[in-house]
Amino acid sequence: MNENEIGSRDVAAAAISIALTKGRSAEREYIEEKSKDGFVCSAVDYGGEFITNINKIVERAVVSAVREGVISSTHREEGAVIGATREAITQVMDKAIGLNVGGKIGIARYKEHLCVCIFFAIGMLHLNEVGIGLGHRVI
Repeated sequence: MNENEIGSRDVAAAAISIALTKGRSAEREYIEEKSKDGFVCSAVDYGGEFITNINKIVERAVVSAVREGVISSTHREEGAVIGATREAITQVMDKAIGLNVGGKIGIARYKEHLCVCIFFAIGMLHLNEVGIGLGHRVI
């Protein structure tokens, strides 16, 4: 494998990086920077009680991905985002059940590789735990 090839590891790193950006201007800068390398990215915030908001988190990921042109509005591509998002959610589920969560969803795509990273702040009031979930799909 050529060292210069962009693969799933690079796409995962991009999704994690965008999920960890602070604010909309940093998101825009990062998205523009990665687009020069052929990546398409999006990010969206979310928050609320974990269990009752799982569907809302998944919906926000799909809407963000379609809105920013990461995917087209087809069953196959929306299904890939849904699957990767649900995978990311399950990775922090044990910590989050019964608590409030908030954070940012970062989505990155390069050709057929798609990664969804969800940064979670988990807890009550100012007593938060943090976690990251990451899912990958090939479209």
